[in-house]
Amino acid sequence: MPLHPPAVSPSDALAQVGDRALERASGAPASEGNAVELLLDAEQNFPAWLAAIRAAEWQILFEMYIFAPDDIGREFADALARKARDGVRVRVLYDWLGSSGMHSLAAMMREAGVDVRVFNPPRLDSPLGWFTRDHRKTIAIDGKIGFVSGLCVSARWFGDPRHEHDSWRDTGIEIRGPAVAELERAFAQSWDACGSPLPADAFTPEGAIAPVGHTRLRVIAGVPTASATFRIDLVVASIARKTLWLTDAYFIATSAYVQALRAAAKDGVDVRLLVPGVSDIPALSPLSRAQYRPLLESGVRVFEWNGTMLHAKTAVADKLWARVGSTNLNLASWMTNYELDVAIEDHLFAEKMATQFERDLADTTEIVLTRRNRVRPAFEAEGAPPRDSELRPPTRRSLSGSANRAAAGAVSVGSVLGAAITNRRALGATEAGLLFIVSAIVIAIATVAAFWPRVLAWPLAFICTWLGIAWTAKAIALKRRALRQGAEPIPPAAKVGASGGENI
Repeated sequence: MPLHPPAVSPSDALAQVGDRALERASGAPASEGNAVELLLDAEQNFPAWLAAIRAAEWQILFEMYIFAPDDIGREFADALARKARDGVRVRVLYDWLGSSGMHSLAAMMREAGVDVRVFNPPRLDSPLGWFTRDHRKTIAIDGKIGFVSGLCVSARWFGDPRHEHDSWRDTGIEIRGPAVAELERAFAQSWDACGSPLPADAFTPEGAIAPVGHTRLRVIAGVPTASATFRIDLVVASIARKTLWLTDAYFIATSAYVQALRAAAKDGVDVRLLVPGVSDIPALSPLSRAQYRPLLESGVRVFEWNGTMLHAKTAVADKLWARVGSTNLNLASWMTNYELDVAIEDHLFAEKMATQFERDLADTTEIVLTRRNRVRPAFEAEGAPPRDSELRPPTRRSLSGSANRAAAGAVSVGSVLGAAITNRRALGATEAGLLFIVSAIVIAIATVAAFWPRVLAWPLAFICTWLGIAWTAKAIALKRRALRQGAEPIPPAAKVGASGGENI
């Protein structure tokens, strides 16, 4: 019986396996026929956004974590309001926590005809609901053009020369082609979470958008508990063969992801991590640096940005695959937020991303382990003369904050404390400072509890009462909804699952 050659070559079969793994992990099918342009920093992103808004003909979907009431925010609000007055359907969604102080600009836009919604303001019936934020930064216009980035609408991204703050380093993309329909559907997820669903005529059928290029991509719409971006990050760390270069603003990774990076480096993959030299939340710097040692020991190279703020969230693997978007490498972004990223499977775009990554490294300090197991700049360890970035006066960092990043930091603190109590893993010297801080706080709380117990008892009683009332109200609402729908009474186990699965 003659032997027939396999219908699919081993290399093609491996590519198909990788493609299926990416699709299953991300939950996003590939979109063909797109054109993608790389946009760097506020100097390129903001003008492109405003030009597209001013050219809109029938619809603008605008979703932003931070919509600041400053000069930049007012410029965007005026542009959106002007299009609404011209008859364009404009929908704006901004996060309550990220965009505090937006009341007057929101009122102005509403008066002009803009449909404005605020994501997840505080609610009495959801005491812990504020942990879920809409961290997306995306725009979709006319079913023709879309933007996804790490930038928000704020003058902060231009820096502050008066205080020696450079412009923030950040990355975004412009998308044209069928994938714009995916951006519209992603917008609908967070819009629907704030009120009535987006009407059917707001969606552009994907088949109605003609191909404009040859770029293949996936729009990864992250929602709480789904962890789509986390899964795809793990897959990419597992299948990268030559290079995996990561840029992240708030790196506090899970143990699973740290181990994935370590395994890739040990397997010969050139893994590099670029992070801010100083975080805009100072408390997060020791948490991030506590994860350097296991990475460095495995061969992962770590670089700290020397500028004011590095805010980009990007990845590029093997100069074939790239990711750009809003997701940070921490638990808050992976598990609790609404996030939006685009995974681009195109070697030309990936090569641009790799080239930009190498340019960024020119303004960084590499972190290495010395013989004494201390962390210090690479130029000092290697005995090479300092680069220009080490000779000039240090750039001052601007400060801001985010409850999500603080929550991610709390998770990392919990990991360190758990390791200290259970001895399930060895702690490094970089984690000693964190343990000192936490131990001082715990001792202070114990002292207050011993000598002034009411100081702790009354806040605890208030919080427990609030939670009890909120959960009772939610249980009653669920019961009433079931009765209105004529459903069977919900068993206790199902009540717990339904309540715990709701996200605002």
